[in-house]
Amino acid sequence: MSTPTTAPAPVRKRSIYRGDPGMWAWVLHRITGVTIFFFLFVHVLDTAVIRINENDYDAVINTYKTPIIGLMEIALVFCVLFHAFNGVRVILIDFWSKGPRYQRQMLWIVVGLFTVVFGAAAIRLLQLILTHAFH
Repeated sequence: MSTPTTAPAPVRKRSIYRGDPGMWAWVLHRITGVTIFFFLFVHVLDTAVIRINENDYDAVINTYKTPIIGLMEIALVFCVLFHAFNGVRVILIDFWSKGPRYQRQMLWIVVGLFTVVFGAAAIRLLQLILTHAFH
């Protein structure tokens, strides 16, 4: 009589992306870059309206004075600050010989600087939004 054999457990292939903070910084860097690009595109378009009709330009600018647009400005500041700080980190990783070795420490420095600067900017912008909303 033969002994029963069991099949080996299937090997699950795992992705090389396992949720590492560096991977999320890479994703957020791309998202913030695209967001900034679209902002610049819209900014060029709305600024070009002044050449067509000054009254239409004034109407467009007045729509930007709403609290919702103020919150979008805070999101824009988030994107610009993260993209700038993380961009310096990416440059150091690429061009500094010890960059890859210290990339994780640099990421946490970026997160700390970003949190402090964005926190201060967001508080000030929220103060301005609330002042203009109830004034």
